[in-house]
Amino acid sequence: MFDAIAGRYDLLNTVLSAGLDRYWRRRAIATLQLTGRERLLDVCTGTADVAIGAARRPAGAARVVGVDFSGAMLQHGSAKVRRGGLDRRVQLVRGDAMRLPIAASSVDAATIAFGIRNIERPDEACRELWRVLRAGGRLAILEFGLPVIPAVRPLYLWYFNHVLPRIGRAVSRHDAAYSYLPESVGTFQFGDQFARILTDAGFSQVRSRPLALGIVYLYSAKKPSA
Repeated sequence: MFDAIAGRYDLLNTVLSAGLDRYWRRRAIATLQLTGRERLLDVCTGTADVAIGAARRPAGAARVVGVDFSGAMLQHGSAKVRRGGLDRRVQLVRGDAMRLPIAASSVDAATIAFGIRNIERPDEACRELWRVLRAGGRLAILEFGLPVIPAVRPLYLWYFNHVLPRIGRAVSRHDAAYSYLPESVGTFQFGDQFARILTDAGFSQVRSRPLALGIVYLYSAKKPSA
């Protein structure tokens, strides 16, 4: 499914979020407090927007490794990396988020943007992130949620379940992909529930922040210092 929509994935993200996806990614990268010396891991990197953004940011990551299981997504991401002249700083690797091809305690920061809900075992992926982070390393995760204001939620759910899939199908030309999106969000444990998963994985300073009235959540955490 992800291979099939890879060519229109960036366009769909922009259209369906009214451009807010770029702001959300910048917010996530900012929480990492990068200094220009870090090695950053971006899991579920897709077409590498976060990986590229983290490398381009003033005092951004010195080195970025992006991991994804979709070969077509990585092909589009690699083309963007080359166009941006970032070949020496950004490396994209095909791999499983539950079995990361990264050595233990080898990265200073890690991110996932709109991918954790697609992983079969989010708890296992969080434990893998804890494994690969160095002591004191920071984590930032973006994922969809539901609006925190009760009056807004029914309107949003109507859009999310009826309008968004139609736009997604029309632009992506894929019948299942954007029906899958509301289904996956509906079953994902967001907010405090996901924050507990991060705590159980060993992270400290876990924080769950709703953005855009709770349509998206930004989770930040830290691997305790030794």
